[in-house]
Amino acid sequence: MKASKVAYKPVGLALGAVSGALAGAVFKQVWKAVGHDEDAPGATDQDRNWREVMLAATLQGAIFSAVKAAVDRGGATAVHRLTGTWPG
Repeated sequence: MKASKVAYKPVGLALGAVSGALAGAVFKQVWKAVGHDEDAPGATDQDRNWREVMLAATLQGAIFSAVKAAVDRGGATAVHRLTGTWPG
């Protein structure tokens, strides 16, 4: 394994934690705008229908993927600018 990959591991882990927190906050705000409740339904929420549960899960997955990709790409670009080596 190249040294740049090893050196990037802690940065990647930190960015992963940040992206998860950011994605959670974004999803919560989007769900407030899309849904009628404060909290999104869980898969086992008896009071919610299939459509609502599946919509929430799909929306959450899309937001988490997009935020993670943006944060990972930004981190890799920043490391490349600082070191001249792409971390991937």
